[in-house]
Amino acid sequence: MTDTKPASEILSPEKIAEIRKEFDYFDNDKNGQLDLREFVEMLTVLSPKTKASHVQDGFNLIDENGDGYIDFEEFLEWWQECWWEY
Repeated sequence: MTDTKPASEILSPEKIAEIRKEFDYFDNDKNGQLDLREFVEMLTVLSPKTKASHVQDGFNLIDENGDGYIDFEEFLEWWQECWWEY
């Protein structure tokens, strides 16, 4: 998302564990990644005012490697930088 230090170097281990807990909660199939459906569910719970038009664009922005999934590292970067914007 940006060219700064990775979130894993900025956040405390406790904060990373807290974010991991959120990620794991929405990773319904427990494959270590969020697909678009799981991402939509997460936004519905955490940010119910999210505009539907932002969801796919946001997903694509967070999915930096373009594989169709958000892995924990991608999620961690997003969470650290701007999850509240959604």
